[in-house]
Amino acid sequence: MKRAIRKVAVLGSGVMGSRIASHFAGIGVQVLLLDIVPKDLPADAKPVQKNKLVNDALTAAIKSNPSPLYHKDALKKISTGNFDDNLKDIAACDWIIEVVVERLDIKKALYEKVEQFRKPGTLITSNTSGIPIHMLSEGRSDDFKKNFCGTHFFNPPRYLRLLEIIPTPSTDAEVVDFLMHYGDLYLGKTTVLCKDTPAFIANRIGVYGIMAIFGLVDKMGLTIDEVDALTGPIIGRPKSATFRTADVVGIDTLVKVAKGVYDNCQTDEARDSFVIPSWLNKMVENNWLGDKTGQGFFKKTKGSGGEKEILTLDLKKMEYGPRVKPKFSSVEAAKPIDDLNQRLKMLVSGQDKAGEFYRHFHYGLFSYISHRIPEISDEIYRVDDAMMAGFGWEIGAFESWDVLGVEKTVKAMKEAGHKVAGWVEEMIAAGNRSFYKVENGTKLSYSPGKKTYSSPTGEKEQGAFIVMSNFQDKLIWKNGSCRLFDLGEDVLGLQWFTKMGSIGGDVLSGIQASIDKAEKNYKGLVIANEGSNFSAGANVGMIFMLAIDQEYDELDMAIRLFQNTMMRARYSSVPVVTAPHGLALGGACELSLHSDKVCPAAETYTGLVELGVGLIPGGGGTKEFVLRASDEMHEDEPETITLKNRFLTIATAKVATSAHEGFDIGVYRKGLDEVVLNQGRRIAEAKRSVIEFADSGYTAPVLRKDVKVLGRSALGALYAGINGMWRANYATDHDVVVAKKLAYVMCGGDLTEQSLVSEQYLLDLEREAFLSLCGEKKTLERIQSVLKGGKPVRN
Repeated sequence: MKRAIRKVAVLGSGVMGSRIASHFAGIGVQVLLLDIVPKDLPADAKPVQKNKLVNDALTAAIKSNPSPLYHKDALKKISTGNFDDNLKDIAACDWIIEVVVERLDIKKALYEKVEQFRKPGTLITSNTSGIPIHMLSEGRSDDFKKNFCGTHFFNPPRYLRLLEIIPTPSTDAEVVDFLMHYGDLYLGKTTVLCKDTPAFIANRIGVYGIMAIFGLVDKMGLTIDEVDALTGPIIGRPKSATFRTADVVGIDTLVKVAKGVYDNCQTDEARDSFVIPSWLNKMVENNWLGDKTGQGFFKKTKGSGGEKEILTLDLKKMEYGPRVKPKFSSVEAAKPIDDLNQRLKMLVSGQDKAGEFYRHFHYGLFSYISHRIPEISDEIYRVDDAMMAGFGWEIGAFESWDVLGVEKTVKAMKEAGHKVAGWVEEMIAAGNRSFYKVENGTKLSYSPGKKTYSSPTGEKEQGAFIVMSNFQDKLIWKNGSCRLFDLGEDVLGLQWFTKMGSIGGDVLSGIQASIDKAEKNYKGLVIANEGSNFSAGANVGMIFMLAIDQEYDELDMAIRLFQNTMMRARYSSVPVVTAPHGLALGGACELSLHSDKVCPAAETYTGLVELGVGLIPGGGGTKEFVLRASDEMHEDEPETITLKNRFLTIATAKVATSAHEGFDIGVYRKGLDEVVLNQGRRIAEAKRSVIEFADSGYTAPVLRKDVKVLGRSALGALYAGINGMWRANYATDHDVVVAKKLAYVMCGGDLTEQSLVSEQYLLDLEREAFLSLCGEKKTLERIQSVLKGGKPVRN
C-alpha cells in the first residue's frame, strides 16, 4: 500500500499535542488540531467559545520560546476544532495522532468515537509515554488494530529528534516500515523501533541513569552543583546535566516514570535503583516540582541589588543556598581536551572523587544496558540512537563502552561488583572486541541475536547517512585542523576540528587545498562538520590579538586570505556544496553565501553577526549581499528598498532561527538551496548535489563586473536612518560608526551616481572598512567581552 500524508489530525492540544501539530505544519502538512469543549458552556455556545481550549493551547505554543514552528507562515496550515463538532472531519485525514491525557479509560473512550468517523486504512497512533500500546487497541476493529501503533515524540518535538515507534502484535508490518521511513525522511527524526515494554527505550535508560545518580548522591555525599558539573558537556551530555534536566522535565513526571518501572518491571535486576529517595518524595510533597512550580532542585530569586540569582537545594537540610562552583582536579585536567573520546578516558581513570563517581556511574550504566538486550530491544544501536536523539547525548552508552575498551571495562566492572549480561562475554570470547566497527565508510553494530555485525540503516539506506569520520581509511589530506576524505563516487568531503568550528588560517588553507585536489581528480567537494555545530564563524581571538598588537599588515593578509578563499569556493572549476547544521554564523555564513549550493539541516541558525562585535562581514559577506541586492532590484520598486533590506539584515546582526528562515534573510536562495529535515542526511544530500552538478556539465561561474551600486543617493538615505536610530536611543555612538562603515561599502562608496562595479572593487572596500574598525577601541572591547564568554558589550 502506497501512503501519502496530506492531512494529519492531532487529538489533544496540550503541551505535546499543539507542538506535534506545529511540527507537522512546519514540514508542509495540513493539520486538524482538536480538543474537548470547555465545561459549563451554554447550549447555544458559539464555535469560538467551544474552541477556546484548543485555540488557547495553540496560541501558547506559538508564543513559546524557542518556537515550535520552522517558519511563522506554517501556522496557516493548522485548523482547530473540538471533539463534539469536528471529530467527523478526521474522515479526510491520512494519519490520526492521539495525544490526550495519560488515562487508559479516556483514550479508549476517544478511540470508540474515532472508529465512527475514521476511514479504513488510516493510520492511528498514540503519543503515550507510559501506557502499554497493546492495551490501547484492545476491543477495536481489525482494521483499527493493524493500522495502530505507538509514536512517542519527545518534547519539544521540533528540537528533540527522537521518535519511538512501538508496534503491537496486531500492527501491520507495512505500517511499521512506513512510520520508520516517514519519521526519518519527512519529520527529520531518528526513528527507533521499540518493544512494548515499560517506558520503552529512552525513558527506561534515561530515568535509570538519573535514579542511579540520585543513589550515588547519597552514597558519595555529592551535592547538586557537583553532580551537574560532572554530568554535563564535560562527558558529552547537555548543559542541563542531571538535576537541571529533572527541573525542566518536571520532578513529578520523573517520579511517575520511575514508579512505573519499579511497579511493572518485577524482574529488572536494578529495580531497587528506581526506589524514590526520601528527599525526592519530600520535594513532591512540598510541590517543588521544578520549572512548572517555580522551584525544584534550583530556585530563581533576586539578590539584594535586584539582580537575578539561582539558588541550589541542599538535599540534607532541604534548604536553598547560593550555588557553589565545584572543582575536581581530573575535570580541570580534562577540560582543555576537545576530543570527547580522549576526555572520557581521562575522566574515568581519574584518581579523585570525580573519577570514582565516573567509574560507579558508567559501570552501573553498562551493566544495565547489557541486561536490557533483548528485553527492550534486540539491537544495541537502537539504545544508543534513542539516548542521543531523545536525551541529547553526544555519544551513546554502548559507544562509550567501546571508547573505554569493552574487555578491559568488563574486567573492571566485575572487580567492582557489577555484572554484565552473558551475551557480552560471549561476544568477547568469539573475538569481537567492540560493539561497533567501521568498514568501507559504513558503521556496523554488533547484533547479539545474530552474533554478527550489520549496518543499522540496512543496505538500501547505507548511502543516505554519511558520517565523514567513518572514512578514516579514505583520508586524502590533512593539516592541524582539517581532514579531507574520499566519500566515493569521485566526491571529496572536508571537515575540520576546531573549537565551535571556528575558521582560522588552518581551515582556510584546508578549503583551498581541498578545492585544488578536487579540481584535479574529482567531481566536486562537500564541506560539512560533525559535532553540535557547523561553525560559529571566524577565529575572533586571532583577529583580537593581531589588532591589539597593531599588526595591521598581518591582519590585512588574514582578511585577504579569507576573502580569497571564499572567492575560490565560488569560482572553482568544480561544484562546492556546503551542508551546515546548528550554528553557521559570520564566516560560516559567508562560506554558505559563496557555495554553489547549500544543503542546511532544518535546525541551522545562520546570519552575518559581525556587527555584534563592532565589525562588518569581512570575508565577502558584505560584498555578496550587495551583489544579491543588485540582482534583486526591479523597475517597479525603489532600488533603495532592496538595498535597505539587505543593509538592515547585516546592521541588526539578524540570525535565522531555522534553515527555513534563512531564505527570508537572504542567505539561502529559493529554487537552489535545499533544506534537509533529517540532519543525518544532509551530507549525503550534498554529495548527491555535487554529482548532479558535475554530471549536468558544471561550468565555473564568471567573475562579476556588473554589480549595481547606488552611491551617494542611497548612502544619504541610509545615513539618515542610522542617525534616526541613534536619536531614538536604539543605537550607541559606536553602533553608528560601524553602521556608517557598512552603509559606505554597500553603496559602493561616495559615488556621485549609480555605477556598475566589480566584485573585487567591493571586496577592497569591505576589507578597508574591516581593518579600520579593528583599530577602534570600542570594537576591541566588544571582541574581548565575547572571548571571555559573555555577550558583546553595548558601548
